[in-house]
Amino acid sequence: MTDIRVLLVDDQPLIRMGFRMVLDAAPGLSVVGEAGDGGAAIAEVASLRPDVVLMDIRMPGVDGIEATRRLVAAQSPSRILVLTTFDADEYAFAALRAGASGFMLKDALPAELIAAIRAVHEGDAVVAPRVTRRMLDLFGDRLPDASATGPEDTGLTDRERDVLTAIAAGMNNTEIAAHLCVTESTVKTHVGRVLAKIGARDRVHAVIYAYENGLVA
Repeated sequence: MTDIRVLLVDDQPLIRMGFRMVLDAAPGLSVVGEAGDGGAAIAEVASLRPDVVLMDIRMPGVDGIEATRRLVAAQSPSRILVLTTFDADEYAFAALRAGASGFMLKDALPAELIAAIRAVHEGDAVVAPRVTRRMLDLFGDRLPDASATGPEDTGLTDRERDVLTAIAAGMNNTEIAAHLCVTESTVKTHVGRVLAKIGARDRVHAVIYAYENGLVA
């Protein structure tokens, strides 16, 4: 099996060194390059075509949010996992809007980081539960008032709305299948249709949509 190729993006060399030691020691992962800012990251992605980019947010020059936005706009196949120091960084939500596939805190355990990279590479989205709660505390008062505007009319069926609500509650496909008493393959079909109808890139953005449109509180 081919290793998952990872690009490290952080303006602090010691942090990159630490991540490299952890990831190079993990089976199935390979660090193929490093970048110290968003501009360099964009160039390295074009050159190295990594599978997953570990993206810091606060960096000199082009920050992680703008770099993510540019990579997604260029339809880069690389998946982006944002790593943030929460107490000093309130921009992870904006990074998700820009197209990141998830975010985690930099104090995550090595096993958690490795699992997140593998999940993102497989096309899933990763949102650390405790980060989600804190981010909602931070941004909850900035979300649109669904009672004033109403949810967007995307043509979701009742079952698709149920699936979207379950996604926003943090359920995986197996849990949604048990909750709705359907097969997992049926859930996968519904998830695909939901993402297409609401214009979401992945499950993270489906969660954002659900909160913004008052489907969950």
